[in-house]
Amino acid sequence: MLGRTDSRPRLALVLLVLLAFGVACFARLGYWQLGQRDMLVARARDQVLVRTEVPAVRGTIYDRSGTVVLATTVLRDRLAAYPAQIPQERRAAMTARLAAILRLDEAGTGTLRERLASGKAYVVLARELDEGQSAAIRAGLASGDLAQLALEAEQVRVYPQEGGAPGTSLAAHILGFVNREGVGQYGVEERWQEQLAGGAKVVLALRDAAGRPILEGAEVLEAGSPGADLVLTIDASLQLHLEQEVYATWVADKARSVSAVVEDPVSGEILAAASYPSYDANDYRAIAAHDPAVFMDPVVSTVYEPGSVFKMLTAAAVLENKTATTKTRFADTAYISLDRGRARIWNANKRGMGTITFADGVAYSRNVVMSRAALRLGKSTRTAASRLHGTWVKFGFGEPTGVDLAGELPGLVRDPAVETWRQVDLANGSFGQGVAVTLLQLANAYSAMVNDGLLPTPRVVRALGSTTVVAPEARRATTPAVARQLVRLMKYVVTEVPWYRDRTRVTGYVVGGKTGTAEIWDAKAKRWKAKVFNHSFIGFIGRTGPELVVAVRINEGTLTVIEQGNLEMPVESFELFRRVATDAVSTLGIPRATKAASPSPGASP
Repeated sequence: MLGRTDSRPRLALVLLVLLAFGVACFARLGYWQLGQRDMLVARARDQVLVRTEVPAVRGTIYDRSGTVVLATTVLRDRLAAYPAQIPQERRAAMTARLAAILRLDEAGTGTLRERLASGKAYVVLARELDEGQSAAIRAGLASGDLAQLALEAEQVRVYPQEGGAPGTSLAAHILGFVNREGVGQYGVEERWQEQLAGGAKVVLALRDAAGRPILEGAEVLEAGSPGADLVLTIDASLQLHLEQEVYATWVADKARSVSAVVEDPVSGEILAAASYPSYDANDYRAIAAHDPAVFMDPVVSTVYEPGSVFKMLTAAAVLENKTATTKTRFADTAYISLDRGRARIWNANKRGMGTITFADGVAYSRNVVMSRAALRLGKSTRTAASRLHGTWVKFGFGEPTGVDLAGELPGLVRDPAVETWRQVDLANGSFGQGVAVTLLQLANAYSAMVNDGLLPTPRVVRALGSTTVVAPEARRATTPAVARQLVRLMKYVVTEVPWYRDRTRVTGYVVGGKTGTAEIWDAKAKRWKAKVFNHSFIGFIGRTGPELVVAVRINEGTLTVIEQGNLEMPVESFELFRRVATDAVSTLGIPRATKAASPSPGASP
């Protein structure tokens, strides 16, 4: 007879092990149910909920009237698909139908085919559909032919005003554009990004099958704030006229570029500013693909050697330091030897006019006279250089003007306290060579000359929402007495010199200004470019005195006459000034004076 195989101790051990295992499982269950409850709940929520930001509607940008819309935001449809849910046998027909609706070429159709066959849960097929495309898609969704597709509304920035040149939008360089991520690029859009964009609404929403948030009924975590509207200082009508004049000059002169600015010299408000080549901000993606350099605004983001328009700065230094008056006589020889004969400065025509007044030296743009006047600023070259440079700094050169646009450059102005100037450096600086400035810096400096010596801060934004933007207080660049002399000198320039007088006169208005023609340095070839120049004119116009400052620049125009001291183009810089100035007083409603207010031709300042 076999013995018994059961054993009470063995049974007790098994029971004990089972009991221990049960206690461990119970403890572990308690650990997850109680100790890790919050973590488990959070993981479960993460699988069905998503925290997302809903961008605010971007603010609208208006011209100074507050009625002309320069930039706004609209809702347009985006076409999405769920490829994983599209049966293979329907893909070819769907591809053909969508290619026709979206007007795709062969390459676009191939990309569409690949996306529909990708098997992904969600893909975007097209953005910014027009009304006809959206209607066709909706019809396909209603009939079931385009099931597994969806139309989704998205914000699109549009610039509704056509510019003054073909293929451009109005004030493109001033405004900039907004990229697909909703971030402003260049101009006002970039500089005022935070205010225009507003604050995004943050919500906690359920996910759909494609993982996208379902915003209806979502929990709002942060309410957000709408984007603020901007009212600019720009006059839309004047801006259009200015762009047309700039483009016409570019065509006539076959120039590399043409730029112009109209500024209120008292307030610093930019009433219009334009350059060509320009672009259509509605089509920025295509432009970025082949010529992104066109996005840069030449008025604030390009520096150049200004040439003889800088002679007015030398006049300011001379008059302020009282080293000469407008009637002081200087020897105008063909050239002047400097630095112990190691350098020469020539007049543009390689000739001298004999002994002439300082006013005539400015009016007839005599390099030798300006060089001699600059050397007189001090007993030593160091002192003279310091005084001339000090005048430049007071008039805002070598630093940004502070305009409320993105991308402004400060220019390049050598400080003689850091890098010693030779006599030839001082002479070159006296007529605008060896320095690099922006066109806006020049417009602003001349604004100080006609504004009793007060340098304003230029600006393009008048109001943010319902709040007026207060301009910084103007700083003093020179004395009122010197400023008045400079105004008289600018009037003298355009009345004394026949070719200026004949082509800058605007009947019934006072005008004044200074022209400049500067050589262009080729950094790659390390030499001056042949037969191409920067042509500038900075001046003012008003009924009985200066009311507007107009600055123009023609970059590398094609010369039709090339003679010693005589360079001509179809449209000269001073002629462009006259056209823009005439447009400005007409558009802005500045009436003519009842009596001629300009000094008689040849009258001394």
